[in-house]
Amino acid sequence: MNPLWVLRTARLVLTPVGGADLPDLIAIKAAPEVFAIMLGGVRSPQQTAQELAGDVADWGTHCFGTWAIREDGRFLGITGLEHRPDGRGIALRFALWPEAQGRGLAREAASAALRFGHQQAGLRRIIAVAREHNFSSRMVLGGIGMTECGSFIQSGYRMLIYQSIACPTPCLSQPA
Repeated sequence: MNPLWVLRTARLVLTPVGGADLPDLIAIKAAPEVFAIMLGGVRSPQQTAQELAGDVADWGTHCFGTWAIREDGRFLGITGLEHRPDGRGIALRFALWPEAQGRGLAREAASAALRFGHQQAGLRRIIAVAREHNFSSRMVLGGIGMTECGSFIQSGYRMLIYQSIACPTPCLSQPA
């Protein structure tokens, strides 16, 4: 694993997912309270193993992908950047266990992933998609500077699209 892909925040360590993460990934992706509203929904162990193989390949091909989120060595969830299967672009995603929610950890992890995407992976535009009624995810996305830019209907739900656009050159403050 490339050490430049490991992210550290005030409380978290984000590492690219790998084979050792499979049991934690199987558990979280099978949990309806976490994954029922994710694109593709709850996964079987076989689907999770296939996704993990794809995630590992993405790191090798694109130099970005999915991270396991840990606090004090304990697996809390995932965040990452991936090509959306609907062609809308490269999307930021995150999912944490309920007991890890409500402490700002999703925002901390998602912010680190977004910065990595722009600064290290060189991605100009990163999107995120959240159900209109998923106020928790919408608060995280707005809190890390993503702005709402569109919507669509998916499986009967109104989905909101958020985006973050990187400055093509270092952003300079505007004169007052």
